[in-house]
This record gives sequence, C-alpha cells and structure tokens, in this order.
Amino acid sequence: MGIVKINDELHEEVRKASSVMVRSINAQAEFWIKVGMLAEANPSMTFTDIMREQMKLAEVDLRKAVGE
Repeated sequence: MGIVKINDELHEEVRKASSVMVRSINAQAEFWIKVGMLAEANPSMTFTDIMREQMKLAEVDLRKAVGE
C-alpha cells in the first residue's frame, strides 16, 4: 500500500463526497480511481454501463438487491 498525494482542495471534495456516499475517504478515492481507469480503458462506455458491467462481474443480482 502506498500514499497518494493530492492537493488540499481535492481532498476536501473527496471528504465531502465520501460522507454523501457513506464511504471512507480512502474508499471514495479508490472508487473514483477505479472508475476513472475503467472509463479511460473503455471510452465508449457510460458511467452506467461501467457500473452495470462491474455489478455483473461481481455476480450481483440487482433484482434481488432492490426487492424485485
């Protein structure tokens, strides 16, 4: 594990977003990094497409998750 240095303003935005998304600051930063990497690797995919594909890869049954 390493340390990633980011400026104070970005850190504050990560902190605020993490409270909304109910994640730790590190988990929020990791999420944004992963999504950013996936978006760069798959420029034709939307955010929704990326999330749907990740859910499928994790074998999440969204119908069960939302009570259908």
